[in-house]
Amino acid sequence: MSKILDNILIKQILKFGLVGGLAFLIDYVFLYILTEFIGIHYLISSIISFIISVIFNYIMSIKWVFDVKKQQGLKEFIVFIVLSVIGLIINEIIMYVMVDLMNIHYMISKLFSTGVVMVYNFITRKIFVER
Repeated sequence: MSKILDNILIKQILKFGLVGGLAFLIDYVFLYILTEFIGIHYLISSIISFIISVIFNYIMSIKWVFDVKKQQGLKEFIVFIVLSVIGLIINEIIMYVMVDLMNIHYMISKLFSTGVVMVYNFITRKIFVER
């Protein structure tokens, strides 16, 4: 029984990593395009790109990664949104500190903030979304 659960968890982590990687690419590319080509401030671009990637991540997490009941209720959706907003706040704080206070390029800072938020997302979604 333990081996089956371990195998399921490993598959789930791999799926989460793949979806997270694609969501990261979406986030990273939109951040760059919005900041460099459209001229939006990096923190605003970061919010927009984060939201786009969260929508993608939500759809893929529900449909492919986590064992979510078919009838996802309003309560579960609100929990997901709240967890995502907390992730966005974590992302923005890290970006601000690294870029404005530590003078690290925003694209490098995004790599670090994404890693932190990815760990936060897996743990909180596993606890609150999958159940």
